[in-house]
Amino acid sequence: MSMEVLIVEDEPAIAETVVYALESEGISCEWVSTGNACLTKIAEQPVQLLLLDIGLPDRSGFDLCREISASHPLLPIIFLTSRHSEIDQVLGLELGADDYITKPFSPRVLSARVRSKLRRLQPAFQPTIQPTTASSIQSGFHDDGDALRISLDGQLLDLSRYEYRLLSLLLDHPGRIYSRDQLMELVWEDPGSSFDRTVDTHIKTLRQKIREVQPELDPIKTHRGLGYSYEG
Repeated sequence: MSMEVLIVEDEPAIAETVVYALESEGISCEWVSTGNACLTKIAEQPVQLLLLDIGLPDRSGFDLCREISASHPLLPIIFLTSRHSEIDQVLGLELGADDYITKPFSPRVLSARVRSKLRRLQPAFQPTIQPTTASSIQSGFHDDGDALRISLDGQLLDLSRYEYRLLSLLLDHPGRIYSRDQLMELVWEDPGSSFDRTVDTHIKTLRQKIREVQPELDPIKTHRGLGYSYEG
């Protein structure tokens, strides 16, 4: 049986508040206080969503997010932290997090946002943009819709869940310009609660990962005031 939410928080008072708020809404959850305990727990039991603090006693929440996003790319991660700076918020999203909530927080708002994320999770964590079951090829990119992964010139790209959805959508419609609002609606499960630089942040990391394979390649074009497109 899968757990709905795993809370990774080293301050007992905050963790107990979150547990009470979620369980009051009928959301099953467990709490661990360290990054290593988190890794052990998700290896033992399926988790549908992770609430993650940054300042953990044994390791940075950022490092933990990076590791979990690589090993469990379909697991949604929400940062719950006292770090308010825009730099930290952008970094969290670049590392694969789905959302970023700062302390102090409203337990009712937190519960609502968690429930919204859980409600939008489709069976087996299938993406909102349903890929074609057949693989498709576009100018060196190979989109394996069954496995939800994309390779470039035979090298698999290490993409997070939303990076995959975003690139797959652009590859399916070469030359079409999508506004940020359109991309939010088509790719993200809960666009209304996402950070306002989410699309730009994910485009930036996509470009970086593409350049790691092909340094001269920049197929995602920015159209100032309009949005983004794939130009093969």
